Amino acid sequence: MADLDAAWTRLEAAAKAAGEKRIVEFFDAEPRRLETLTLDVAGLHIDLSKQAWDEAGLEAALDLAHAADVEGARAAMFGGEAINSSEGRAVLHTALRARADVDVKAGGVPVMAEVEAVRARMKAFAEAVRSGAIKGATGKPFKAILHIGIGGSDLGPRLLWDALRPVKPSIDLRFVANVDGAEFALTTADMDPEQTLVIVVSKTFTTQETLANAGAARAWLAAALGETGANAHLAAISTALDKTAAFGVADDRVFGFWDWVGGRYSLWSSVSLSVAVACGWDVFQGFLDGAAEMDQHFRTAPLEANAPVLIALAQVFNRNGLDRRARSVVPYSHRLRRLASFLQQLEMESNGKSVGPDGQPVKRGTATVVFGDEGTNVQHAYFQCMHQGTDITPMELIGVAKSDEGPVGMHEKLLSNLLAQAEAFMVGRTTADVVAELQAKGVSEAEIATLAPQRTFAGNRPSTLVLMDRLTPQAFGALIALYEHKTFVEGVIWGINSFDQWGVELGKVMAGRILPELESGVAGAHDPSTSALIGRLKK
Repeated sequence: MADLDAAWTRLEAAAKAAGEKRIVEFFDAEPRRLETLTLDVAGLHIDLSKQAWDEAGLEAALDLAHAADVEGARAAMFGGEAINSSEGRAVLHTALRARADVDVKAGGVPVMAEVEAVRARMKAFAEAVRSGAIKGATGKPFKAILHIGIGGSDLGPRLLWDALRPVKPSIDLRFVANVDGAEFALTTADMDPEQTLVIVVSKTFTTQETLANAGAARAWLAAALGETGANAHLAAISTALDKTAAFGVADDRVFGFWDWVGGRYSLWSSVSLSVAVACGWDVFQGFLDGAAEMDQHFRTAPLEANAPVLIALAQVFNRNGLDRRARSVVPYSHRLRRLASFLQQLEMESNGKSVGPDGQPVKRGTATVVFGDEGTNVQHAYFQCMHQGTDITPMELIGVAKSDEGPVGMHEKLLSNLLAQAEAFMVGRTTADVVAELQAKGVSEAEIATLAPQRTFAGNRPSTLVLMDRLTPQAFGALIALYEHKTFVEGVIWGINSFDQWGVELGKVMAGRILPELESGVAGAHDPSTSALIGRLKK
C-alpha cells in the first residue's frame, strides 16, 4: 500500500508539471513521442501522442499500473479466479470469443466445452432461420426479428447491428427496450407478425421492462396467429427454462449463458443471437475473432506497449492527475453512432463506484462522465464548449480509414473533419493569428480588440485517436474488447470491483413499490415531493 500511495503521489506531481506545459511542445522535446505513443493492434491504429502527459507523466502512469499490480489482476481474470468478489464470481467474457481448444477455467472448472456447445446451437439456429428451414406458424420464412431486452441485453446487440448490418438486409432486425409503450408501437407498426421472430433476452426472465415488452409482443403475435401459432415465433436467451416454457418458448429455442458473464459484457454470447441471424454467422464469428486477437494482445503485451493499458492510463492521468471529470467519445462513423451510449454503460456502470471490495471508501475519483455522438454532427453542437468552454474535456475520436459506402468523396470529407478537429483541439489558435487575419481584412483596431479574444482558441485539449483500417467484424470486435480491457485496468488502479452493479438495484426496488400504488390507489410512505407526484398522476 505504501508503494501504491507513493506511485499516486508521483503521478499527481507529474500531472501537475505536465499541465503547466502545452501538448504541442512535447513533440519537439520528445523525438520518440510518436513511436512511443502510437500502436497498431488487431486492425486498429491508436494514437495517444496528443494526450496531456509528457515522458515523465507517462513513466509515472506506468509506475502506478505496476504498483497497482495490473499484471497480477490481469492474470487472475484470465485464470478464472473469482475477481467479482462481492458476488463470488469469475469474470470470463473473454471465454466467449476464445477458440474451442483454449483451456479456460472458472474456479478450476473447464468452461469451453459448454461455450462451444452453445455457439454450435446458435450457429445452427441462425443458419436454419436464414435458409428458411425454420419458418413461422403459417409456413412463411422469417423476414424480421424483434429483439427485446434492456441494458446490456439491448445496447450491445444494437451497436453490433448498426456497425455490421448489410445495407439491404435479407432479415431486418429491430429492437425494443424501453417500457414506454411508444417504442413498441413505433417499432412494430409496419412489421408483419406472420414473418417476425421475437427473441426475448433476460437471464432470469424476471426483468420488469423486458417482460412487459415480451408480453406485448406475444399478444401482438397471438392476435394475428393465435396462441399456439405465437409460440412458433418465439425464442429466448435465458437460464430460467421453467419461466420460458410457461411463456410459450420451446426448450430447443432457449439459449443460455453463464453467471460469469455480466450483462454489459454479454454481447459476445447468445445475447447477440438476433445479430448472428440477421447478419449471418460468418459476420458474428469475425466479431468474436477480432476480440480474441485483442485479448491475446492485452494478455501478453508489456504494459508500456499494451493498448488497453495505455488508453486506460491516459484516462487516469486526466481524471486523477488533472481533475478532468468528463470525457467525450466521438466516432466519425454513422455506423458507430451508438458507441458513446454503449460505453456509458460499460464504463460508468462498471467503475461508477465510491467503495472498494473491502467496504472502505476509495481515496480518489473513479469513473468519468462519458458522453458523445457521431461526428460531424456534434461539431455543430457541443464542440463549441469543448473548444472554448471553461473546462477541458479529454476526448477519444474514432475513425475508419477506408469505406466504400456512400457517394464518392464523402468519406474523405468526413476524415478531413476528424483530423482537423484532433489538431485544432491540441493546437488551438493564438490571438496574434486572429489579429493578423482581421487586420488583413481591414477591420478596425477597436473591433479587433473586441473580436480577437472571442476568436482565440486556447487549444491544449487532449485527445486519443483510434483509427480502424476498415469497419470489418474483426476490427469492430477488437475495438469493443479494447474498451472492455481499458475499463478493467482503470478499476484495478482505482481499487474497485468493476463487475458488480449494486447501484442499478435501488431504483428497481422502489419502482416495484410505487407501481401498485399507481395501480391500486393505496398510498405508501414517501417523501413529500414523491407523494405529491403520485397523487397528481392518480388524478
